[in-house]
Amino acid sequence: MVSDVTIVDWRRAAPAPLVLIVGPENYLGDQAIRGIREKLRADEPNLEIHEIQADDYTQGELLALSSPSLFSEPRLVVVKALENASAAFVADLHASLSQPVSDTTLVLRHSGAVGRAKGILDTVRQFERVEIKCEEVSVGERPSFIQAHFASQGRKITQDGVRALTDAFADDLVELAAACDQLLQDASGDVNAQIVDTYFGGRVETNSFKVVDAAIAGRTGEALSLMRHALSTGSDPIAINAAFAMKIRQIAKVLGNRSANPAALGMAPWQMKQALKAAGGWNDDGLARVIVAIADADSAAKGGERQPAYALERLIQLVCSRGEVA
Repeated sequence: MVSDVTIVDWRRAAPAPLVLIVGPENYLGDQAIRGIREKLRADEPNLEIHEIQADDYTQGELLALSSPSLFSEPRLVVVKALENASAAFVADLHASLSQPVSDTTLVLRHSGAVGRAKGILDTVRQFERVEIKCEEVSVGERPSFIQAHFASQGRKITQDGVRALTDAFADDLVELAAACDQLLQDASGDVNAQIVDTYFGGRVETNSFKVVDAAIAGRTGEALSLMRHALSTGSDPIAINAAFAMKIRQIAKVLGNRSANPAALGMAPWQMKQALKAAGGWNDDGLARVIVAIADADSAAKGGERQPAYALERLIQLVCSRGEVA
């Protein structure tokens, strides 16, 4: 039987006798735990905090930490790697949940993956709890993540600012969140693309996407110049090639699905709008040639050629002609 559950957004995580945090996005899970810890500390600066690894567990440890305290000191017990919990932990967890202690907050972190403790979520869900979902934040969902991050602090970021941040931090949610925090702390008023570029214009990813945007627009000279400048200032050819791969993948997605819902293609509405605009003049044969060129450039950047810049130059020229060979 599944007991009562309260579903809470990770941004609103708060203390409760039992909190279950489930999902693969570690940043969201870590922030939920941090929020719970800070709220408890605000009420009790001398809060006892204990962390347990469920996959490397000493029998009796959880019961000792969650047993009634002589002086009723509040305690926070955080258990990680729940999906790979040992048999000893599973047994102690059931005993602990059957006799909860009022001054103890028990937080259980499960990645959502199928580990060796296959039935442990069913065990936990027999008890009253707060549950927080931490699903992976896809590239298409990151604009909404950025906007919500600013809104949570009573601030606004413009659409072009969102696009600039998404392009600059395409691969790492932790870095993206840290960039949002820096802008919230250091920049005043609404944040736009110019402000983002002031703070993060030197990032490899930002330079990479400027190269790609110029190439897709057909500006061969500008794209080549930007590429050479990016390489001379420390950008990795692999990052530039990855930016090409991302943009060309988006064009390929929309080329035969112009009326599709952006979410179905794993894209934000503004990303689909950009991809549709960029897709003009492209055809399947041209895309196929560019995809091969991207693979060649990737191989060159990873040691296949002594001068990977030459492979990038060939790729840029091909993209500028929309895959057409002269």
